[in-house]
Amino acid sequence: MVLGSSLLDPNYLIPALGPYVLLGLCSIIFAECGLLVGFFLPGDSLLFTAGLFVATGIIAAPLWLVCTLLVISALLGNLSGYWIGRKAGPAIFNKPDSRLFKREYVDKTQAFFDKYGARAIVLGRFVPVVRTFITVMAGVGQMKPGRYVTYSFVGGVAWAAGVTLLGHWLGGFAVAREHIDLMLVGVVILSVIPLVVEFLKTRRERRPVREPG
Repeated sequence: MVLGSSLLDPNYLIPALGPYVLLGLCSIIFAECGLLVGFFLPGDSLLFTAGLFVATGIIAAPLWLVCTLLVISALLGNLSGYWIGRKAGPAIFNKPDSRLFKREYVDKTQAFFDKYGARAIVLGRFVPVVRTFITVMAGVGQMKPGRYVTYSFVGGVAWAAGVTLLGHWLGGFAVAREHIDLMLVGVVILSVIPLVVEFLKTRRERRPVREPG
């Protein structure tokens, strides 16, 4: 269990990847965005820490290259998840609970997708678990490929590049480098902001308009 928890800690995982750090990062992001087994992976914190480690030199690669590879990995993961949903979705989503797969994950994602429609592809990027299942859900729902790719591209850039750039920017501050754990908590909080904004917007739109008396 100690080893398993360490592998989910970006502070441990990224240095442990050594010279294969970019390949490892891309593989993890691809799995979380497109493979159902990747829902437990630490996508947000991994991207943030990657950006911070580029700033501090632990990752010896230019920022533009890291961001580009991560965005491509996220997009490829989304496309894989989409086609899995189109081809085998019903069989996957009708399976009973197992050690890793829980029906509640599907129900949560379905509710999210029903509420936000196509926008869920973008917003879902910032929500753990939903981020993984929303891609398959889009395939199951037979969303048009062109529309899906457009929303997926916008979400992929905003999430993969945006969170990495945030980590790189904060990596220039000593307080961020010395309190990475607190920074990761902040990333989780930031990931909720798009949902809060969307919730308030939807609530305001549904509020009945009072007629002038």
